Amino acid sequence: MDKPARGYWCECWTETFGETTEGPALRASFDAYSAPQADRWVAVALRTISPALDPDASDEAWAWLHDGRSETRRALLRHEPCTVTITYASTHITWTIRPVLFLPLVSGATEP
Repeated sequence: MDKPARGYWCECWTETFGETTEGPALRASFDAYSAPQADRWVAVALRTISPALDPDASDEAWAWLHDGRSETRRALLRHEPCTVTITYASTHITWTIRPVLFLPLVSGATEP
């Protein structure tokens, strides 16, 4: 990559509430170069964890997969940030997707 490229910065955060509230913790991040790639990252994660979720959280996950995903994709195509959150027991799991401009890295130093 020798020129800036549009893309999306994706993150997955968890935050647990209760007697001892844990602050937000970054669990994963991903650089996507298209809206479909960004929303697919969230979709794969939700499909992967949904069998381990309680019924309410699983319903939240599948509701986004069936209904919310298309709205997320449209927002990403408009270069708008998106958030998907499900609650499992006392933990909020949140995926964020933000439009970004990826800058090329400098490739080595040159001698004067």
